[in-house]
Amino acid sequence: MVAAARDLLEESGAEKLTMRSLADRLGIKAPSLYKHFPDKTAVEVELIAHMLTESAEACEAAEAEHPGSLQALTDAYRTYALAHPHLYRLATERPLPRHALPAGLEDRAAAPLMRACDHDVDLARAAWAFAHGMVILEIHGRFPGDADLATAWKRGARALHP
Repeated sequence: MVAAARDLLEESGAEKLTMRSLADRLGIKAPSLYKHFPDKTAVEVELIAHMLTESAEACEAAEAEHPGSLQALTDAYRTYALAHPHLYRLATERPLPRHALPAGLEDRAAAPLMRACDHDVDLARAAWAFAHGMVILEIHGRFPGDADLATAWKRGARALHP
């Protein structure tokens, strides 16, 4: 069910992810979904957990290859977000349902960045805000077509972590 919800989300966006559309995708009646998920929010929480896990894995891999490199982390973060724009938007454009996520998942997702920033919480928050701002603007097509985003990403990472 979660895989079908993810496919639907990735194809059509969060606006089209409904219990009815998910049931149709699965070939079942919508009320049958409620045996597994109490509501659409529960489905979204599962998808957000998948996004946090996968982005953590991407950043952990970048960290393993380039320890301490904020540039490597921002590259991995950007690559993941652009590959999954609807999932990324679902997970980041509204309040995070921390109470419903698996214990420790948010910390795991933040850990590579915290290590790259020498556990400086303020620097890590600034770096995440930079990466999120850049990627969400890119997802929404807000940069001019001739913008050199690769250079902007590198310069931003260097500014935060020379």
